[in-house]
Amino acid sequence: MSCSLQSFWRANLLFCLGLFLHSGEARILTEAQPGPLYRVAGSPLYISCNVSGFANANARQEFEFRIKKPARPTFDINIISSSDENFGYAMYASRVKDGEVTLTHVSPNSVLFKIQSLLKSDEGEFDCAVINSESVYDGTYSALTTVKVIDDSLSVSSPASTSLSYDEGDALTLTCQASSNTVQHTHLSLAWYLHRDGEENAQPIISLDRDFTLSPGQGFEGRYQAGLIRLDKVGEATYKLMMIQLQLSDQGRIYCQAQEWIQDPDRSWYSIAQKSAVESTLSIKAREVVPDTSSLVVKIAAQPTTLQEGHELSLSCSVDTQNLEERFFSVAWVKGGVELARIGPTGILSVGPEYSVRAREGELRAARAGTRDYRLTLQPVRTEDQGEYLCRAWPQDRGQDGAFTQGAKQDSNSQLVTISATESGLSLEMQNSVSVNEGDGLKLTCKVHGVTGQLSVTWQHKAASASAAVFTTVVSLTQEGVMERAGEFVSRKVKATRPAADTFTLELDEVTPSDSGVYQCAVSEWKINSKTSSQSRTTTVTVVPADSFMKVNLISRNTIATVGENVELMCRVRGPRVPITLTWSLQRDASTIDNILTLYSDGTISWSGDQHHYQLKVQNSQKEVIHYLLINGASQREAGSYRCSVSVFLENVHKKLPPSNQLAVKVENPVSKLDVTPTPALTSNINTDLEIKCSVISEASASSRYAVTWLLQKQAENKTVVSSDRDALITFGPQVEASDRQRISMKRTKGPSFELSIRQARISDKGSYICEVVEWLQDPRGDWYQLSSVSRTIELTLIEPANDLRLNKTKQSLTAMEGDEVELKCNIISGAPSPSFFYKVTWLYTGHSSHVTNTLVALDHTGLLSYPENQGLSDLQERLRLSRPTQNSFYLGIQRVHGGDNGTYRCQVEQFQLDHDGHWQQKASEDAGPIMLTVNVPDKNLAIVTEEGVFNVSTSQGFTIPCNITKQCSSDSEFQVVWFWQKDAETEPLPIFTAYRNSTLQGRFGKGDHLRFSHPLPDQFSLTVMKPGPEDSGLYFCEVEEWLPSLSHGWRKVAVEKSGYLTVNVYAEGEVKAESECKSGPWIGILVVLVIVCILLVAFILVQKMHRNKGGKKSDQSLWAEQHPLNTKPSAED
Repeated sequence: MSCSLQSFWRANLLFCLGLFLHSGEARILTEAQPGPLYRVAGSPLYISCNVSGFANANARQEFEFRIKKPARPTFDINIISSSDENFGYAMYASRVKDGEVTLTHVSPNSVLFKIQSLLKSDEGEFDCAVINSESVYDGTYSALTTVKVIDDSLSVSSPASTSLSYDEGDALTLTCQASSNTVQHTHLSLAWYLHRDGEENAQPIISLDRDFTLSPGQGFEGRYQAGLIRLDKVGEATYKLMMIQLQLSDQGRIYCQAQEWIQDPDRSWYSIAQKSAVESTLSIKAREVVPDTSSLVVKIAAQPTTLQEGHELSLSCSVDTQNLEERFFSVAWVKGGVELARIGPTGILSVGPEYSVRAREGELRAARAGTRDYRLTLQPVRTEDQGEYLCRAWPQDRGQDGAFTQGAKQDSNSQLVTISATESGLSLEMQNSVSVNEGDGLKLTCKVHGVTGQLSVTWQHKAASASAAVFTTVVSLTQEGVMERAGEFVSRKVKATRPAADTFTLELDEVTPSDSGVYQCAVSEWKINSKTSSQSRTTTVTVVPADSFMKVNLISRNTIATVGENVELMCRVRGPRVPITLTWSLQRDASTIDNILTLYSDGTISWSGDQHHYQLKVQNSQKEVIHYLLINGASQREAGSYRCSVSVFLENVHKKLPPSNQLAVKVENPVSKLDVTPTPALTSNINTDLEIKCSVISEASASSRYAVTWLLQKQAENKTVVSSDRDALITFGPQVEASDRQRISMKRTKGPSFELSIRQARISDKGSYICEVVEWLQDPRGDWYQLSSVSRTIELTLIEPANDLRLNKTKQSLTAMEGDEVELKCNIISGAPSPSFFYKVTWLYTGHSSHVTNTLVALDHTGLLSYPENQGLSDLQERLRLSRPTQNSFYLGIQRVHGGDNGTYRCQVEQFQLDHDGHWQQKASEDAGPIMLTVNVPDKNLAIVTEEGVFNVSTSQGFTIPCNITKQCSSDSEFQVVWFWQKDAETEPLPIFTAYRNSTLQGRFGKGDHLRFSHPLPDQFSLTVMKPGPEDSGLYFCEVEEWLPSLSHGWRKVAVEKSGYLTVNVYAEGEVKAESECKSGPWIGILVVLVIVCILLVAFILVQKMHRNKGGKKSDQSLWAEQHPLNTKPSAED
């Protein structure tokens, strides 16, 4: 029952304590999206804001949004209110009216603030405030979110033609370039979309998200898994889409779209920009339906097999199989593993990449010549056409949907073709290698010798990155002088010219690293519209990346400036002259980077910071361009790490160069020239009015303001008396009592001078007064900053009238046990008591490990009791009790003392008397001797039974392990008991059961149903093991922990003791009986021997006695019963 009552009271105590702690928390909490949020100009801004803690959680709360802009960080601009439509200032009122700025309730306690299209001027600190609907304020009613507005630098383009035409089954390759010049860390995602005719929305084909994960669009999953759709990132900014086999359903408008993402402080990703490239219309021509094939015989024939350069080569392929007329095939010509051309099942010709130029120029032709015959013609042939050719055929099966399924290939035998060179004098000359910087123009020259006819040229390019890359045409120039760009170079600034009869040139502007590789000049000679010979030469071109030859460095002549001085930063960009975009940024802390401005290549400047405090200058020289950033009148807002970032914009792609080094600019306050002169030391009588003055004698600036603090120094401790801030707002120190605040005042006079007035001075007013003056100045931004303080000390001596007030100054030591109540005594030992004398008693306390003396409690001479506010002493102050048992005695009682109350206590007594005018006059003051209080905790006194024992039990008996306490530290002790088991003395003991001090029980190892806990008396515990098994044999003992409540540290453990070992042997039922009999056998034998010896001894004694009776005097009576009949029960007569 006692345990139940303890648990009940403990639970109620915890509940009340929880209510008390909860009551100290603020109820109202307003939260908004954390900043800084980086958003792009022209994009929408969303800020969510919600409040909790109002008494009526379902009541609609009203919200207001304001903004502080960087130019005026202390000025609030009203934007919008959910309760007042006229709330916004003029600059936002029109946008609110037009619906561009809205504030919408998501729930009664939550709103969503939205700006439809951000302006650069919207940058600042947004304040979401909830209007208090209750009569009291308790909590936080506003939340701040910083928003940074940056430029939109996302660039997306595609070099593909706006009109594309392909046949069904053809392969489609498109490229898209996406890049950004954002200084902040961002990620890009890119997706290709197909907008089919007649459908409302475009469907994604495939996308690469910001985490570089590929995802096929709906309906394209199967083709993606089969490898028929791919999206590859090539280089820094190029994304290549490949669709291997086009279907009729792919027809429509196709385009790429990129998004730029930034991670907000709440770790979520937000899309700050989105752009799409120009759409390309994709047309797909359906192929004819063709039947099936099974077994296949393929042959090849060349006519002629030996020929000269410039002649015609005819390669014939024949296909033979059963039901040939009803079947469909694909036939290709292959040389050295490279496919020249292929005729599909519908008769459509496709040419391999390496032969596409020759097919376009009419050198390669292929067609179906009959039911089984296919013919390819090369004219004129070149020496490089020599080699082995073969024909390859595939049967094509058509499904019900009209789509073809390709069967196994079948190759013909190879056919060797030999080509000998003619006597043509055509030859070419090119330099072996060329190196050009990124962004520069590439110019290649091809010299021609031995010309006899008209010439045409084709310039081709093969990428250096891929080993199996093939030549693709860049541009061609016919013999008539017609230039034609090809492939990806249609949208590039490229041209082919013939400045002289024997010279061809290729000019390509603004090259990028992807333009590196092998370039081929292929020149053909013509006679009467017939090509007679061809020659080609190659050269290797290396494009040096911009970041390897362009260097960005940031320097300054003065990185440490005084407030108001100018700072000049120089960003040196070394390298060739290319169009660049330069961004100046400032990082004030570890996480926030603020853009100052961005200078574009066309001279446009986009300001993000306050442009009134910055100037920009550009200086060109032969080897470098220096960009100057001038900070006009530096303030603390301009302090931080500066960096300039440069990017090169080439071919619609931002190429970021490594940023410059960071350059830290430190802005220091000027050295204070403040000088202050104090009043000389003062000596005065108590109960008089005093004035203490300190004056500024140094020259002040036009914006100077002063903050003054008067401090009183006593016993090496400074106490703030009164202070005046730079706006002349006067406040008293926390240790100044209410009665003293009526006597003390402060004023400012001309000079400026600062006077401290004390009326009716008391003895407690004496000491060293410190006048501390701080000069405040205004920086160019209008912000106030302080210089170092200047202090002067004035000694005040107060003379008391003669008096005989004396207190007991003997140093006392007091010792108490934790939880006791102590009483500290302060006695007047001399001084004539009079009814006209009144006393003020102040108790002071110095902590055990502290040198600071604080006022605990004061009882005024008018009877006013006060407790100075001190968070660290609030617990002690709540347990104090003042009393005055006699006229000369003042007692301070402390209830429930604990270790935290250790320290030195001292009382201070001041004597007052009313004068004839009814004013209080201090007559005397005196301090008593210190009282050292030491609080002890109970000593260890725990003892438990340690006797050891042995139990032999059967599996049906069970056994009990007692744990009895014989001594304890206190009657308030509570115990935690743990029983242990170990197999033998060598093994580690394991806990099997725990009885916690809060009456919680815990069994271990799943044996809880075989254990019975008993606690019959406060000092007796036992654990019974029911139905033990042989595996339960071993050593058992208990461990007791004694806990006592501590007022300073809660519950604390004071002692731990262990019982003796109980050895338990558990046997099966039959084993116990047998062993018992076995063990008792020797004892029975010994007992039998002892009985026999005793019988023999008794017999011997009887024999000896009988022998003596026969030889001596006969006895009158015999010991045997026969000779002495037993007396019967006496009768009444007897």
